[in-house]
Amino acid sequence: MKLLRKVVFAIGLALVVLLAAGADAPSGSIEIIAKRFAFVPDHITVKKGQPVTLSLRSEDVKHGLAIKELGVKTEIPKGQPTVITFTPQQAGTFHGKCSHFCGSGHGDMKFTVVVTE
Repeated sequence: MKLLRKVVFAIGLALVVLLAAGADAPSGSIEIIAKRFAFVPDHITVKKGQPVTLSLRSEDVKHGLAIKELGVKTEIPKGQPTVITFTPQQAGTFHGKCSHFCGSGHGDMKFTVVVTE
């Protein structure tokens, strides 16, 4: 029983570290926190042709996320999770931003997606 607990703990810890790393997470489901005036993480790396699901959550006010080249545009209301899925069709670095005015630092709220082959 002790060994099973250790294995379950190790798997859980690995998942937490992977989600916290954000930028190093493989394509799949990635949690993004929006707060004045940043996305956490503020950059991710995904693979071309593989569906990516972003689970977006705002901690303070309504935000948005727009990444024009990837066809991503969504609102992120405070207290309501927003889930969006997209499949990148080309490799490269794509820049996004908060698309809902959220205060004086709104212009600095940037997000980067690196799409690898």
